[in-house]
Amino acid sequence: MSIVKRIVVAGGAGFLGSHLCERLVEQEHDVICLDNFYTSQKTNVTHLLGKPNFELIRHDVVDPILLEVDEIYNLACPASPGHYQYNPIKTMKISILGSVNLLGMAKRCNAKIFQASTSEVYGDPEVHPQPESYKGSVNPIGIRACYDEGKRAAETLFFDYHRYNKTNIRVCRIFNTYGPRMHPFDGRVVSNFIRQALAGDDITIFGDGSQTRSFCYRDDLVEGFLRLMAAPDEVTGPVNLGNPGEYTIKELAELIIEIVGSKSKLSFQPLPPDDPTRRQPDIALARKQLDWEPHVALRDGLEKTIEWFKTIDVERYRPPTPNY
Repeated sequence: MSIVKRIVVAGGAGFLGSHLCERLVEQEHDVICLDNFYTSQKTNVTHLLGKPNFELIRHDVVDPILLEVDEIYNLACPASPGHYQYNPIKTMKISILGSVNLLGMAKRCNAKIFQASTSEVYGDPEVHPQPESYKGSVNPIGIRACYDEGKRAAETLFFDYHRYNKTNIRVCRIFNTYGPRMHPFDGRVVSNFIRQALAGDDITIFGDGSQTRSFCYRDDLVEGFLRLMAAPDEVTGPVNLGNPGEYTIKELAELIIEIVGSKSKLSFQPLPPDDPTRRQPDIALARKQLDWEPHVALRDGLEKTIEWFKTIDVERYRPPTPNY
C-alpha cells in the first residue's frame, strides 16, 4: 500500500501545475494547490474541486503561508517573456521570495521540495546542446534577466538550503513544453501559432525563423517531475527535462499550418533583444538517473493540442497582461 502524502503544488492552477495536481490526486495524495491566478485559470482545476483530497487556496507565494506538508512542488512563476517582462520586479520577487518562503516551509516540516527551474538559466548558449554542467551565457541587465536571473538565484537558494540546512531538494530545468490547457494568450510560440492558424491570421515570427527550440509534450514532462521527486535523495539535480528534438521556429509554424489546414501566411518581425538563437537539452543525465525520456512526437502532440484549442472559446480567456 502506498503512503498518502500531504503535497503542496505552488502554481498548481497553471498549465503544468494543473496536470501535476491531477496526477497526484489520482495517486490519492492530499493535494493543496496554491495559486494567485496571475497567469493561470481557475477552470484548469475546477474539475478537481469536488475531490476529497484536493484543496485550492488563492495565495501569492511572495507572502509566507503556514502549512504542514510532506512534499512541495514550486511551479509558481510567469514563464513567457511578455508576462514576466510586464512586471519584472514582481517576477524577481516570485523567484526569490517565493523560493525563500517555500524552502522555509520545507525546512520547518522536514519536507522534500521540488523547484521548476528553466532552460533560460543557460541564456543564449555558447554550448550546444546544453548539459547541466554548462554555466550559461546570461545578460544580467537585459529585459529577460528578471526571469533568467531570478531562476538562477532560486537555484542558488535551493542548493544553499541543501548544503546549510540539509533540505531535501530536487531541481529540474524545463525546456519548452506544450499541450492541452496552455493559456491561449500565454505568449509562447506554440499557443500563438495555433491561435493564429485557427483564426486564419498571419503567423507572427520574430526574426527570420531560423532560431531553434525543442518542444516537449506536457505528459512527458510531468512524468519527469514525478520521477525526479521519487528518485533517491542523492539525486538533487539540476536535471534537464525536455525533448531533444530540435526544430526551427519556421518549421514549427509550417507544421502547425499544415495540421490545421490553415491558409495563414508567415509574417516576419524584428527579433527581440537577448532572444536565444538555439535551445536543445542534453538529457543524458535524466536518462541515467531517472530512466526518463520523452515519447510523444511533435506532430502527435501538436495534433492533440490543436484539437483541445478547437474545443475552447478563446474569448473566455483573459490575456494575463497586455504583452501577449
